[in-house]
Amino acid sequence: MSEFDPKDLKQHIAPPRTSRPIVTFGAGSIVTDAHLPAYRQAGFTVAGIYDPDFAKASEVAARFSTHAFASIEEAVAVEGAVFDLAVPPVAIPGILERLPEGSVALIQKPMGSDLAEASRILDLCEARNIKAAVNFQLRFAPMTLALKDAIAKGWLGEVVDFDAWLALDTPWHLWQFLMDLPRVEILLHSIHYLDTIRDILGDPFGVHAKTLGHPSSKISQSRTSAILDYGDTVRCSLSINHNHSFGRKYQACEFRICGTEGAAYMKLGVNLDYPKGEPDELWIHPKGGTDWVEVPLEGSWFIEAFVGRMTQVQRFATGEDAVLEGSAADAWNTMALVEAAYESSAAPATPLAKRS
Repeated sequence: MSEFDPKDLKQHIAPPRTSRPIVTFGAGSIVTDAHLPAYRQAGFTVAGIYDPDFAKASEVAARFSTHAFASIEEAVAVEGAVFDLAVPPVAIPGILERLPEGSVALIQKPMGSDLAEASRILDLCEARNIKAAVNFQLRFAPMTLALKDAIAKGWLGEVVDFDAWLALDTPWHLWQFLMDLPRVEILLHSIHYLDTIRDILGDPFGVHAKTLGHPSSKISQSRTSAILDYGDTVRCSLSINHNHSFGRKYQACEFRICGTEGAAYMKLGVNLDYPKGEPDELWIHPKGGTDWVEVPLEGSWFIEAFVGRMTQVQRFATGEDAVLEGSAADAWNTMALVEAAYESSAAPATPLAKRS
């Protein structure tokens, strides 16, 4: 194997030769902060936006020099569009039922509020031949693509350890709709990490998990510990604490991935000092190397991962890619892992023996 060169690692999905117009459903913050800026950066054409709040859609459309659809009928009538469903889980089935059969769609995560809803969404896609991906975009962040490329090229050997460690002070007050939800931390946050772990390691046999709230917070859950069972060779664990409110010094948002011959460290900067964030980082201690090497990243999770996610959908829609990565069928398995984690959390732990 030649000497490790971090500049050789893949960080982006190649742009399609042609692209289809995008019709976006929803005009919330994820659309204005990530979807539309990403599509503008990629040079994709946004045909328009539909939101039940027409005034809101009009304001967003004006900001991004596009059109606000007055009705859902007008939105779904755009010929050859890629439909971008950036809406709450409860609204997804109703939109899927209105899309033309055979459409291509990108569905915002999560894929429903639980596995039953995910099954309904997948059934709708299959029944109407809708070729849908789910927006688990962390898979497409430059740092994640580079990490996967390093693993594929053998720079870590066989991956045997994967640790996700978060100690954050997450500003939950920015999302008032979360306050009354029964499921928050795993379903809406750590789901990204679970999906990325699945993308790298495959499906685990099962999961041990505990998710809970915090005395200082009204959010139903803001802390999670989980162990993913990959058998007797691979150890995978997540330690998530969104209530580490004691200053930046010892906060963290990072992955540590160790192989038999090398290792990687990934810093997910967007969650530190959110929403301002910090730069992402990826470091590799490659096979045969004597020290850590920083990979110069060409972008970050927000917004380049959104560029990558839609780029791959476009490549599939135009026939350049035969496989739709992160499809609804694959995303269902991420939802199954999420559901198993909640079931594990609700189940009693193994009790300690008591001396009689």
